[in-house]
Amino acid sequence: MDSDQGLPLPQRYWAIVVVALGITLAVLDGAIANVALPTIARNLSATPASSIWVVNAYQLAVTISLLPLASLGDRIRYRRVYLGGLALFTLSSLGCALSGSLVALTLARVVQGFGAAGIMSVNTAIVRIIYPQKQLGRGVSINATVVAISSVIGPTVASGVLSVASWPWLFAINVPIGLAALAIGMKSLPRTPGHRQPYDYVSAVLNALFFGIAIVAVDGLGHGEHRPFVIAEFIATGVIGTIFVRRQLNQSAPLLPVDLLRIPVFALSIGTSVCSFCAQMLAFVSLPFLLQDSFGMSQVQTGFLMTPWPFVIVFVAPLAGVLSDRYPAGLLGGIGLAVLTVGLVLLATVGGHPGAFDISWRMAICGLGFGLFQSPNNRQMLSSAPRHRSGGASGMLGTARLTGQTLGAALVALIFGVEPHRGPLIALGVAAVFSAAAAVVSMLRLASKQSVEAA
Repeated sequence: MDSDQGLPLPQRYWAIVVVALGITLAVLDGAIANVALPTIARNLSATPASSIWVVNAYQLAVTISLLPLASLGDRIRYRRVYLGGLALFTLSSLGCALSGSLVALTLARVVQGFGAAGIMSVNTAIVRIIYPQKQLGRGVSINATVVAISSVIGPTVASGVLSVASWPWLFAINVPIGLAALAIGMKSLPRTPGHRQPYDYVSAVLNALFFGIAIVAVDGLGHGEHRPFVIAEFIATGVIGTIFVRRQLNQSAPLLPVDLLRIPVFALSIGTSVCSFCAQMLAFVSLPFLLQDSFGMSQVQTGFLMTPWPFVIVFVAPLAGVLSDRYPAGLLGGIGLAVLTVGLVLLATVGGHPGAFDISWRMAICGLGFGLFQSPNNRQMLSSAPRHRSGGASGMLGTARLTGQTLGAALVALIFGVEPHRGPLIALGVAAVFSAAAAVVSMLRLASKQSVEAA
């Protein structure tokens, strides 16, 4: 198989179905767990505070293992890591469904997070092999579309299942889907050569410590934990991070791809991604408080009014993917993020008594901007890295997204702690600042000679 020509038809279609199913499971599971958390807490006789670990354990496991698994994929083949992650996710979903206590469920969610990381760490690297280079934007846009659709239907699926069955079925439904994806994936996912360089286990441990402590520190800052503990966590993060990065500088295929960060367009794409997802999370977390506490909307109304954002992405992302095969990602991303900035400013200045239409069309503008940015940005991140480092690029793509989301959620908590009454509006203003910064960083890619991609 010519690596630049992609998979032959119909194998290409079956392979992208497997990738889409895996991403759907990983994204849906996060959304479902969030919605079902109160029900799970009551059923397991757990406090609301302790039940949060059902969500946090999953996110933490994903974050600390993305880069190690991406690096492993470069060595032992992306197919093996993806199918292994999918198998682990499916098996641990059964474990979640059979859990009889909060501790058992939390442990199963940790394992499930590692499985999800296996899926997410190399999924875009696999897409790069599935599609020809000239159609890579279309392939990458499928991931963005699937994520958007899963985000839209996640709360609805959770509510629908809980209306007819108990919460364990939320996890049990993953099992038949996962088994079907595994069966198809065994036959259709591409076989790619790896390399024989030894795996750096010390770096994998340093990576886990760095990201794990960093997330705890940022979360502690946002939730007002004791300052000495937070300061100590940040110091530990800095020390471990320094050791981690210095170790990577001496590696020919580092776990943290510092060699890829030397490519200007790749580094700028990572910066764009972190800032944009930070802006998105600032908005997503603060908007329910604005709609319910400030405007008196119900939970159902809030969910309905927030739907236009991901709903528009479903239609814009495929178009943006096609455009990214023809036009520079720096330009498309800059325009999209500028539109997102306008939408966020419009939401922050909507006034004291807005109607449903006033909010909905502003949400749609945000979705239009974010959808126009995401696929071209992801395409450029992949295509600017050497093909044999696609796993590292894919891992950095996911890490940048999670870093931005974590920072955004922590900033919302910090803003709400300082200014509880005007917090949602301030958070939307800060989101607009991050979005504008991302637009500027995106446009900087146009000045790089490496921003011109081969057709």
